[in-house]
Amino acid sequence: MSTLDSRTPQAPPAPEPAPGPAPPTGPRGAARWAADLAMGARFALTGGRESWIRTVLTAVGVGLGVAVLMVAASVPNMLGAREARGEARENFGFGPVERSDHSALYTWSDTEFRGEGVRGRYIEPEGSSPPVPPGVERLPGPGEMLVSPALGELLASPEGELLRERLSQRVVGTIGDEGLLGPKELTFLAGSDTLSDFPDSAMRIDRFDEVGEPEPLDAVLLLLVVVVCVVLLFPVWVFIATSVRFGGERRDRRLAALRLVGADSRMVRRIAAGESLVGALLGLAVGAALLLPVRALIGRAEFLDISVFPADVRPSAPLVALIAVAVPVSAVVVTLFALRGVAIEPLGVVRDAGVRRRRLWWRLVPPGIGLVLLLPLVGGIDAERGTIDTYRIAAGIVLLLVGVTTVLPWLVEWVVNRMRGGPLAFQLAVRRLQLDSGPGARAVSGITVAVAGAIAVQMLFGGVEGDYTRSTGHDTSRADLQVMRDLRDGRQAWELTERLEDIRGVDRVLGAAVLHAPEAGTDPNGDRSWTRITVAGCATLEQLARLRSCEEGDVFVAPPTEDGAEEPGARPGARLDLNIPVYSHEKEEYERTGEPRPWSVPADAPVVVARPDAMGRYTAGVLATPGALDLTRVTQAHADVSVKLDPAVPDAVEHIRNAVETGSPETRVMTLSATDQSNRFAAVQRALYAGAAGVMLLIGASMVVSTLEQLRERRKLLSVLVAFGTRRSTLGWSVLWQTALPVALGLVLSVAGGIGLGAVLLKLVSTPVAVHWTSLGAMTGIGAGVVLLVTALSLPPLWRMMRPDGLRTE
Repeated sequence: MSTLDSRTPQAPPAPEPAPGPAPPTGPRGAARWAADLAMGARFALTGGRESWIRTVLTAVGVGLGVAVLMVAASVPNMLGAREARGEARENFGFGPVERSDHSALYTWSDTEFRGEGVRGRYIEPEGSSPPVPPGVERLPGPGEMLVSPALGELLASPEGELLRERLSQRVVGTIGDEGLLGPKELTFLAGSDTLSDFPDSAMRIDRFDEVGEPEPLDAVLLLLVVVVCVVLLFPVWVFIATSVRFGGERRDRRLAALRLVGADSRMVRRIAAGESLVGALLGLAVGAALLLPVRALIGRAEFLDISVFPADVRPSAPLVALIAVAVPVSAVVVTLFALRGVAIEPLGVVRDAGVRRRRLWWRLVPPGIGLVLLLPLVGGIDAERGTIDTYRIAAGIVLLLVGVTTVLPWLVEWVVNRMRGGPLAFQLAVRRLQLDSGPGARAVSGITVAVAGAIAVQMLFGGVEGDYTRSTGHDTSRADLQVMRDLRDGRQAWELTERLEDIRGVDRVLGAAVLHAPEAGTDPNGDRSWTRITVAGCATLEQLARLRSCEEGDVFVAPPTEDGAEEPGARPGARLDLNIPVYSHEKEEYERTGEPRPWSVPADAPVVVARPDAMGRYTAGVLATPGALDLTRVTQAHADVSVKLDPAVPDAVEHIRNAVETGSPETRVMTLSATDQSNRFAAVQRALYAGAAGVMLLIGASMVVSTLEQLRERRKLLSVLVAFGTRRSTLGWSVLWQTALPVALGLVLSVAGGIGLGAVLLKLVSTPVAVHWTSLGAMTGIGAGVVLLVTALSLPPLWRMMRPDGLRTE
């Protein structure tokens, strides 16, 4: 019996256990972030020519923004230094000062030359050790003066010939920087030996730096300052955020290669942030380097009568530290935020633009939060208050402007995706924007925010301007200038009038001699002892009161109006003393010197009704013709002359000033105007214009850099199109359309956003909403002009890039 060869069945081998997740290796947490950022920094510095170009463009863009921020951070020091020098060189005569070896008589005699102010001061020492203002080594003597460098250059130039006739003193030195507000200031300090003849206009001082406490800004002006700062600085941050995204397409392709060798998506985003961080840090260095030439440029420039010494452009240390931290942090945050919708995979980069459209709802969240912050403050800000919720208001304005920047990409994408047809250049531009509208929207985001903020600020300024502009009551149809001069002899009033009548360009002159005389036998320090006496010809008196008739030798009595001052001697038969008492600074009272010189108002003097003069003043008191009152008996008086000019004669006002401002402080010339604006409001407005000019220059420079970066990104594409026969003119128009479409949409959005923000700001101060269409058109036109200029500057590099050698690759 045979046996079968059977094998014992064997169990299948047990499967190997599945490998579990690999234990984490390498640093984690903050160390992981630092390692990835460092790797990105190495790529930026050692990644070849393309990485260097992108890093340099980012550094230049960020550097321009940092330079502007550094200048803005210097504003507190600039204002503080100007204010300190202005206080140190001045004395407004607070408190009595006794005559001593350390005292001096001091007064001011400002003038104008072709619309530019000239600050003038006169000083007369009363001892051997008089006070000396800063910037002056020794005081000038009589007939001498010290001038600022800018005034010295003007006087020595042919343009200053007319001014040399007016300031005839001999120049014996220059005022140093310590005694000037700025390098372009026109000022002089002249010596005198006649100030003691005019005790009412000269002050006795024994020191400088005596100006009193400045009044704090009211709540509305504080709001204006906050709005101006936010509107001017926020576009700079937008520009910096745009600069750190230069070269994004090429960078994303490099990141895809990192994914291919094993990096995860979070790691490559941190590496991209590291590349941007290097550009931001280099931008800080570039900005600090640019500050030196910018300081020198600021020192040579003058804008709206504002000039600054380069040494004053010193950024505040806390603000510099804030900029040094905020710029790199912003670069990292912006890069991570920009890559949130980009899928960086090992085989390439997929952007969400072609798959998922931009959503609108979250873009409306920032302006919604801004409205929530600002709306509870509506109607709560008025000039009577001294404080405002600065941070809340600034945050609300920033969020509203953020809404403009976030809505713009969605608006550009929404519009271009609905465009069809048109010329070939237009179709190429639209197709490019349809594929990726982000770079085009980012390029114009800065100008959009700047225009929106400018429109809002103009609305706010226009709304509150009336509160800081008052009617002067001047009648410019009757006179253009008012000339006032202190007189030693009343007859000098007629000499002044005759001199003015002989000047070319003068149409009409109406002059009067004015004095204030006490009643005979009364105490000159009493409350009701002085009466105004106006001596003039009938032509002038008819402008001051309603007269039935007037002949030489007549006297009239004009009682005060309801709101006028008391004139106790303005009555028929009153006896007045023409020997005017002199004010004693030591005793702080008026003293009589010499014998009384009584003069009686005729008992039959008619009572007339006063009417406003060219300056809007009602002339109450006694009105007399020269034949009725002998001015040789008057010891103290002043001339009051109104002058009407011929507008067709150039420099007529300068000839008048030369004729009356004869090198002494006794004459003052006032230009009449219908309105007068607050100096502080005007200062804030000037600061806005100066800052807006700087921001617009920055925006223009940023758009040039951004446009060059976009052209560099598309260099190969442009070369391919040229190689296939596309006309260069077609490509040029295509690039123009790619810029023009986002710009047009951005300006539309800026107008809407600016009007909305302006309306909210006007509601904060309880002012009716009104759009100033002229200012709106001007702001929009300036924005469009900047874009057109940038586009024109980008055409030459565009032609150079459209060459066959652009097809080369490495």
